[in-house]
Amino acid sequence: MIFSKQLIKWYLQNKRDLPWRNTTDSYPIWLSEIMLQQTRVAQGMPYFLSFIEAFPTVFDLAKADEEQVLKLWQGLGYYSRARNLHQTAQFVANELNGVFPGTYADLLKLKGVGEYTAAAIASFSYDEAVPVVDGNVFRVLSRYFDVDTDIALASTKKEFAALAYELMPKDNPAIFNQAIMEFGALQCVPKSPNCLICVFNDSCAALQKKKVDVLPVKSKKLKVTTRYFNYLVVEDELGNTVLQKRTAKGIWHNLYEFPLLETDAEKDFDFMVTYIKEDFFVAYSIIGVEEWNPKSIVHKLSHQHLHIKFWKIKINETILNGINAQDLKTYPFPIVIHNFIEKQEE
Repeated sequence: MIFSKQLIKWYLQNKRDLPWRNTTDSYPIWLSEIMLQQTRVAQGMPYFLSFIEAFPTVFDLAKADEEQVLKLWQGLGYYSRARNLHQTAQFVANELNGVFPGTYADLLKLKGVGEYTAAAIASFSYDEAVPVVDGNVFRVLSRYFDVDTDIALASTKKEFAALAYELMPKDNPAIFNQAIMEFGALQCVPKSPNCLICVFNDSCAALQKKKVDVLPVKSKKLKVTTRYFNYLVVEDELGNTVLQKRTAKGIWHNLYEFPLLETDAEKDFDFMVTYIKEDFFVAYSIIGVEEWNPKSIVHKLSHQHLHIKFWKIKINETILNGINAQDLKTYPFPIVIHNFIEKQEE
C-alpha cells in the first residue's frame, strides 16, 4: 500500500541510530522495550547502556541481586517494571536456557510483557507479522485515517491493531513497526506537529478536516490522589541514620526510604515536633528538629501527587545498626529521596 511504502521511505531517511535497532538479539530488544514503556528514548537511553554494561547477557541479569537492579533503575520510575524485568530474566535464564520464546503468543506469557512489548520483540527478533500498537501508533493512524474511537477503551486497541496489520507488509513487519513508531515520535508528535513538512500532508484526513489537534480521542484519566509524606531523617552523634524498606504493595515497592509519617494534610512545625518527641525514637534524646524544606516538594506519579517534606532530627546517642553516609549511597531509593541525599553533600 502507498501509505506503508511512503512511511518506510521516510523512516529510512530519518530514523535515529539506536543501539537496540542494530540487532535481532531478543535480550537487548526486550530490555529496551521494557525500559521505554512510559519513558522517552532520551531518558531511557543512559539506563539501557548502564544495564547492558552491567548485565551483558540475560544470565548476568538473572544472577544479579534485586537491590542492584533497583539501584540501576533508580530515577526511571514505574519500579514494578524493574522487578518484573529481574524475575523474567531469571525465568528465561533458568527455565528456558537463556533463549526468549520465539512467538508472540509465548512471549505474552512472560511476566511484565504485554501485547505491545510481545509484538515488538516478535517482529524485531523473529519477523513475526504482529503489529505494535502504542501511543505513537494510535496518533498516526487516528490522524491519517480520521479514526475518532476513544483510545482509552480496551476494545479500541483491537480496531487499531487490525488496521495496522492490514497496512503492514507481511514480508517485513519489523521495519513497518519501527517506522510507524518513529514517525509518531519524531513527526506526528502529540502537540503542534509540523504538518507543512509531513510526507502525508496531501493525504492525511485529519489535516484536511482540521482535526489534527483533536485526534486521537482519549477520555479523561483516573482521578489523581493527593498524599502528604513527612520523612524523618535522623542523624546520631556519628552522623549515622536510619532507613526502612517499603515492603507493602503500591508505589516504590522494595525501595528504601527514611522513616515515614503520612498525614491527611500538610502539618506545621509544632505538630511534627510533638509527634517526633512523643511517638518517634522515644528511647533517644532529641536535641534538634529542622524543617528542611518549608515548601513541600510535589512529586507527581501517574495517579498520585505526593507532597513531601523532610524533617532533620538530631539525637544525642548512637543509633543501633545506623547507616553511614557512604553506605547510604548504595541503597535503591525513589528519585525524590535520592535527590535529597545528594543535596546534603552540596
